[in-house]
Amino acid sequence: MSMRYQETIDYLYTRLPMFSRIGAAAIKPNLDNTIAICKFLGHPEKKIKTIHIAGTNGKGSTSHMLASIFQEAGYKTGLYTSPHLYDFRERIKVNGQMCSQDFVIDFTNKVKPCIEKIEPSFFEITVGMAFDYFVQEKVDIAIIETGLGGRLDSTNVIEPELSIITNIGFDHMALLGNTLEAIASEKAGIIKKDTPVVIGTLDTATKKVFEDKANKENAPIYFAEDFIEFKSFQNNWQNALFEFNQPMIHLLDAPLFPKNFTIECDLPAKYQAKNLKAVLVAAQLLSTMGWKLTSGKVMKALSQIKKSNGLMGRWECIQESPRVILDVAHNEHGVHALLEQLASLHYQQLHIVTGMVKDKDIQAVLELLPKNALYYFTQSHIPRALPVHELAVQASVLGLNGHSFEDVNIALKGAIKNANHNDLILVIGSIFLVAEVDRTNFL
Repeated sequence: MSMRYQETIDYLYTRLPMFSRIGAAAIKPNLDNTIAICKFLGHPEKKIKTIHIAGTNGKGSTSHMLASIFQEAGYKTGLYTSPHLYDFRERIKVNGQMCSQDFVIDFTNKVKPCIEKIEPSFFEITVGMAFDYFVQEKVDIAIIETGLGGRLDSTNVIEPELSIITNIGFDHMALLGNTLEAIASEKAGIIKKDTPVVIGTLDTATKKVFEDKANKENAPIYFAEDFIEFKSFQNNWQNALFEFNQPMIHLLDAPLFPKNFTIECDLPAKYQAKNLKAVLVAAQLLSTMGWKLTSGKVMKALSQIKKSNGLMGRWECIQESPRVILDVAHNEHGVHALLEQLASLHYQQLHIVTGMVKDKDIQAVLELLPKNALYYFTQSHIPRALPVHELAVQASVLGLNGHSFEDVNIALKGAIKNANHNDLILVIGSIFLVAEVDRTNFL
């Protein structure tokens, strides 16, 4: 890593307020700064074709799935996601390759006058950076994942080909609202005039919110559940088979898939079935809109998402014996999905290494975790991290017992030392905790 690049990244981190580090204080409650940045850059967001993805959970996996599909179909594909795990440049990729350090340096120097003038957040600048890079690289399509919410998210300056809202759950309530309807209303903000939207998970509490917004914008709305049913799941640890059928196949002009079909996916978690449904409906819609996506290309793309895009931290196995799994599950919805996954697997003792950030509903997550697991409490090294002793106290009140460690790697070493080869070790609770796992010990 060049010194100039390190200096640039330090400047971005220290000069700009960053939600992942400090929380709500970094959020600007409007799109003014993003619009100003885009104007300064010559409106790159208007020069690229995009797909916009929002949701409480699953938007990262969904974005990577779609990017993999477009890449496999031969399109030059941009992918903007957040946060990153190891390298800032993971946020901005073209055909699975991160943008260069030189680009980050040059872009930052270029926008410094704008930064000094308008005081943007870290996220607002990185969104502008992504748009600028995708124009420079002349991408055919860019998959854009929202950061937080939708309506006021910095990414919400694009006019996409299609939008996807994966699901709605309780997360970031202080910013998005305390009811599912309120949160759905914020996410529905990405629904644009005359632009199709796919809703990944059907929920009676939120269905009307989405329908009302879609009607208002004259946007065709597709609930994935209406088109594709999930039938069965077979887990092989490193990949999984998902069986689907299409009860209402006639509703899509040119179905890519037969009535019954099976997808092999290298994100081998049962919860990916919901994301896959949304992606499969989106792929069929996009193919009717002139994008050359075939069933063969879609199938192949979904079997190699990690290879084509380097997705990490989603039910990711980094050691076989004892098996060590990293997963960024960090809210009630995510942990529910994780528990469903655990129920489909065979192992002896479960060991859970966990640390959380203090602005999550910690009680709700802890109440879900299994009492019969052995716990290794820890914390990540960011200001938002919940101190490990507070986490251990809250957990022990709920009957979750274990030891505390100052660092995730020390905690993980402790778990591996304690575990038999048939045991399962999970590292969960925060994206930032997973990011601090030292992979050089495993890969």
